[in-house]
Amino acid sequence: MTQPTAIVFGVGTARGVGGAVCKRFAREGYHVIVAGRTPAKINEVVAEIAATGIGSAEALPTDVTDEAQVIAAFDRAMDPGPGRAPVDVVVSNAGNNAIIDFTKLTAAQFEDFWRVGCFSGFLIGREAARRLLPLGRGTVIFTGASGSLRGKPGFAHFAAAKAGLRMISQSMAREYGPKGLHIAHVVIDGGIDGDRLRGAFPQMVDKLGADGLLGFDAIADNYWLLHQQPKSAWTQELEIRPYRENW
Repeated sequence: MTQPTAIVFGVGTARGVGGAVCKRFAREGYHVIVAGRTPAKINEVVAEIAATGIGSAEALPTDVTDEAQVIAAFDRAMDPGPGRAPVDVVVSNAGNNAIIDFTKLTAAQFEDFWRVGCFSGFLIGREAARRLLPLGRGTVIFTGASGSLRGKPGFAHFAAAKAGLRMISQSMAREYGPKGLHIAHVVIDGGIDGDRLRGAFPQMVDKLGADGLLGFDAIADNYWLLHQQPKSAWTQELEIRPYRENW
C-alpha cells in the first residue's frame, strides 16, 4: 500500500502542538515531514516517531517566513519518496507571542509578529492550494488563538497577525472548499501544558494546574479528527479550550 504523507510547519519542541500533531499522524501510518526552524527540536520529534516503529518522519529545517524555503518544502512534500503518496495534509502551526506595551511596540517587532503569525500562513496556504487543487483533495489546518477573535491589552501585534491568519483560512475555505479542499482554522483558547509555557511561565502552570491547561496530545487528536471528517459535515473553525477556561 502507498503510505500517505503529511507536512507540519512551525514545529518546535516535541512537547508542543506541532510535535504532537506530527506524532499523531505518524500513529495513523503517515509519513510526516517535520518542518521547523530549529534542527535539534525537529530531529527530536523525528527520533520519537522512529522509536515507536509506527509511521515514519523526516526533519526539514524551514523558515516559514521565507518564500523560497516554503516552496522547497512543498516540492519535497509532493514527491516524498518511493512508496509514498503526495501530501494530503498540511498544517500551518507557526506562531510567537509576547506581552508588549503598545506605546513601546516597535515597527520591527510588529512586522516580525505579522510575518510569523500571518505572512507564513499566506505562503503555506497559497502553496497548498497550488499543489492540492489539481488533485481535488486535501486538508489544510491553520493554528489560531484567542487573539484570532479578540485583542487584549499588550497583545495588539499578536492579535493583528492571528486575526489576519483567520481571514486567510476563511477566504480559502470559501474559495476552495467547493473544489474538494478542507480548510480549517483551530482557535486554541488557553495556555498549553508544554515546554514553552512551562519554561517561560512556570508560576502560571502551577496556578492553573492540569485542569486549567490544554493538553497538546488532546489538541493533536482534534487535528486528526478534522482530517477525518466526511465532506458532508466539514468544520471550518473549531474552538478548543480546557473546561475550566474563563471565556
